[in-house]
Amino acid sequence: MSSLQSPEELGLSTLFLDLNSYFASVEQNENPALRGKPVAVVPMMTDSTCAIAASYEAKAYGVKTGTKIYDAKQMCPHLICVLARHDAYVDYHHKILAATQKHLPITKIWSIDEFHCDLMGREKTEANARAIASAIKCQIRRDVGPAIQCSIGIAPNSFLAKVATDMQKPNGLVVLKPEDLPGKLLDLSLTDLPGINVRMEERLYRGHIKTVEDLWNTSPKQARAIWASVQGERFWYWLHGYNPPHNVTNTGMFGHSRVLDPDLRTPEKARIMARRLLYKAALRLRRTEFCASRLSFSVRFLNGQRWEHEARFPAVRDIFTFLQHFDSLWQDMCLRVFGRTPHDMPNRVLCKKISVVLYGLEKEGVITDDLFETGFAAQKERGQKRESLSRALETLNKKYHQDAVSLGIIPQTLAGHVGTKIAFSRVPDKDEFME
Repeated sequence: MSSLQSPEELGLSTLFLDLNSYFASVEQNENPALRGKPVAVVPMMTDSTCAIAASYEAKAYGVKTGTKIYDAKQMCPHLICVLARHDAYVDYHHKILAATQKHLPITKIWSIDEFHCDLMGREKTEANARAIASAIKCQIRRDVGPAIQCSIGIAPNSFLAKVATDMQKPNGLVVLKPEDLPGKLLDLSLTDLPGINVRMEERLYRGHIKTVEDLWNTSPKQARAIWASVQGERFWYWLHGYNPPHNVTNTGMFGHSRVLDPDLRTPEKARIMARRLLYKAALRLRRTEFCASRLSFSVRFLNGQRWEHEARFPAVRDIFTFLQHFDSLWQDMCLRVFGRTPHDMPNRVLCKKISVVLYGLEKEGVITDDLFETGFAAQKERGQKRESLSRALETLNKKYHQDAVSLGIIPQTLAGHVGTKIAFSRVPDKDEFME
């Protein structure tokens, strides 16, 4: 990494924006009656679930992401729980991007509530960078809403700019200049740095690294040894203000999982939901022109038991083949776990969570046929018919409206959509909420 630019050469080259308590802030913006009150965003209305977001008013009582709602209500008796609306959070995400881009082009979207912009030329002076950050905050307030706040960090690279956003919340603006490093960084704990969780902190302790100052004073080779990978060396350079490239990640799977609403936990309703999740995953796969050769299906039951298995097949992309293999996996689960066929399954609450994943991905144009497969001609003809049916299904639903033609029963959920939720590093397409 000898060709890297130094932090002095980079200067204040990155502006990082982190939306504060994003999901809860959207709910407060949509409903002014919630502003200034402790709010927890939840996946379902039950005390046994966990908060997926909390407003700053709730955080003051100790409620945070992952807090069980039963416990949260003990901490904060006046807590208001609001059902998550991931489609609204995606809508707001795009409005915030549009407001930001009136002042700076967005270089990279890290997640639904984090992105960064490159600063260039005169924008890199501290006064101008601060002025741009303030202008972005005002634009978001005008265009999106008064309850939407963000913290902005400005630094030589995206890593340090992200660290800066966490130094002052909510509505912060922190600048980390190259000449001031390590400076404020030494006041942080190791887990304040992105990428260091509790387990990584334990590994650092074993390497005699107990503070950010200890980590700062290591060498790149020492960091590489502690991480047991080149990622440690990259981390060292990011911390010191250099800008080594991030790993390029490739799509490895398409899947959905869901903790079932209480009234969808009977085996038959869980089966219908799993088929729907698979259908959505298959549509995402088809949009990106991938084929899949493996399907994994798992069920977690209320008693804590878990069943998981996979099907393997020649790489395909048609929806009907995926559903056929899912039906076989479901039958196998019923026989192995309950000793019954699917038609004889009990009609009582048993299932808690289901997951389906398509993987073993290949691009459509690079698949080669198996020369040793018996009955190849008949199999190929059947596959072509299923692919034609899949295309016809997509065309009809696109021309008229989603689910003009559906495959089986469409499950009804409390959230109003199936499967689609916001992952840490993936913002769903708006169309996914209609599938």
